[in-house]
Amino acid sequence: MAEQKLTPFGIEVKKRLIELGKTQNELASEVGTSKVYLSMILYGKRSGEKYLPLIKDVLDIWSK
Repeated sequence: MAEQKLTPFGIEVKKRLIELGKTQNELASEVGTSKVYLSMILYGKRSGEKYLPLIKDVLDIWSK
């Protein structure tokens, strides 16, 4: 099985979560999706178009 790699956006999200002391589960809850679906977005398995603006708002990463 091939190793999964985070997308550039996924890396940015993970770094920001660490800075804020939040978990991926907390972020998923705040944007209204599951941890599994959020992970799929971060690894590029799903586009997550509906959730991208919400993720950026919660993490305050609009400038990126």
